[in-house]
Amino acid sequence: MGAGKREIQTSLDGLREKNLMQLKKLNTALFPVRYNDKYYADALAAGDLSKLAYFSDICVGAIACRLEKKEGGAVRVYIMTLGVLAPYRGIGIGKMLLNHVFELSTKQNISQIYLHVQTNNDDAISFYKKFGFEITETIQNYYTNITPPDCYVLTKNITQPQTKK
Repeated sequence: MGAGKREIQTSLDGLREKNLMQLKKLNTALFPVRYNDKYYADALAAGDLSKLAYFSDICVGAIACRLEKKEGGAVRVYIMTLGVLAPYRGIGIGKMLLNHVFELSTKQNISQIYLHVQTNNDDAISFYKKFGFEITETIQNYYTNITPPDCYVLTKNITQPQTKK
């Protein structure tokens, strides 16, 4: 690395029963909604698609996904949550989490990733757009107990690499 730049110590770790409480604590700090047991069961069931992010051994972010079958049998990834604690934003942790899911989706021949974002969450919307997500739908009254209750559905289609014949 160049002079004056310090090595950023970031790493990802798989989500397991042993560290599930880390995700619960992060979600409480990051999001205005509370998640039920099914959310956490789905995050664990997604295996390598759900990750915790660490900065110098401190858990500072996470991505929790769920695999869903579409009509016709194709599988897509639903990003249930992606969040990084405010002091650690802007240093590439969210990008690292998202790129991990992109790489895994490509390897597993998953062609689509989608998520919901509250319509007033401009930071999240611009973050996802930088990675090729597009607003594909608006859902009125998606959320309960938060204002505004509406959300956008953001979708990214993954282009699979061409295999040589």
